[in-house]
Amino acid sequence: MLKSDFASLSEKNAELKKQLRDLTEKLRLAEQGSDNARKQVLSLGSQIKAGPFGTVKSLRTNPTILPDESVNPRLAKILEDIAVDKEVIVALANSNVKAMLEVQIASVKRLGIKNYLVVALDDYIENFCKSNDVAYYKRDPDKDVDTVGKTGGNHAVSGLKFRVLREFLQLGYGVLLSDVDIVFLQNPFRHLYRDSDVESMSDGHSNMTAYGFNDVFDEPAMGWARYAHTMRIWVFNSGFFYLRPTVPSIELLDRVADRLSKAKLWDQAVFNEELFYPSHPDYIGLHASKRVMDMYEFMNSKVLFKTVRKDQELKKKVKPVIVHVNYHPDKLYRMQAVVEFYVNGKQDALDSFPDGSE
Repeated sequence: MLKSDFASLSEKNAELKKQLRDLTEKLRLAEQGSDNARKQVLSLGSQIKAGPFGTVKSLRTNPTILPDESVNPRLAKILEDIAVDKEVIVALANSNVKAMLEVQIASVKRLGIKNYLVVALDDYIENFCKSNDVAYYKRDPDKDVDTVGKTGGNHAVSGLKFRVLREFLQLGYGVLLSDVDIVFLQNPFRHLYRDSDVESMSDGHSNMTAYGFNDVFDEPAMGWARYAHTMRIWVFNSGFFYLRPTVPSIELLDRVADRLSKAKLWDQAVFNEELFYPSHPDYIGLHASKRVMDMYEFMNSKVLFKTVRKDQELKKKVKPVIVHVNYHPDKLYRMQAVVEFYVNGKQDALDSFPDGSE
């Protein structure tokens, strides 16, 4: 009996030792994570005491990285020549979007914007840029990028940006990414805040949808607790956003590019999931600061065609910085109409189009 009890206690003791080892390891990892967080905070500056009630403001603007020209000396030279205040507009294009690119380039030249660069994804666009005196950059051969870049449609090409933009940030430049279905009507750099890692236009079409609102979910079966409050916001548009050259911005690009390389996903959905999903068990969220651009300055085509063109006061007073024809498939014709209305003053230029698509 004593031998049996001894054997049983030995087994329990071994199991308890194993649990102790597991808990010790978990504690070590937790302390390590906590220490890393502390070190990151300390690297931003000395510790300070909290001020009086109502005076405390958290850090929003992360420090920029140390530029590394060894990443891509050729691109570094191009950016040195064209960038203004270490900032540049970047547009990716292949021959499939050449007509829209022409409208965009014309709008950029009309405004005298010098820091505009086309990432040419095929030889056709490279030659087009050469013949039209447009600054361009053609990447070194990369099979994974080149296959999509040369033959992909609008959505496929859009997903490439997250791989391409990384080097721009590593070189220390702020990047304003622009899809080609965008018309520039003012210099966008005069309308940025630059206080966040990511500054993006919205797919929202009202103050609530663009900037967020408390959406109450009703479940009558729950009785007293039938109302559950949720927070909602229309997504950031991954076709027009500004990135400061910070660690969180680069981590965002890495996260999105990694997920897009492993599955057929829509880049805009992944872009927003990585920006907004908080840390939770088995997942560490991205700690990037973000800002939504003014929806009337950085205007999507739903706001223009459903709201602004039908409101005489808005139609007269609002002069957008850009118009992004993201909600409509007849992109080229609507881009041309935007130019006719806002640039050439043709008051009925927007009238013939339906609110949505037919």
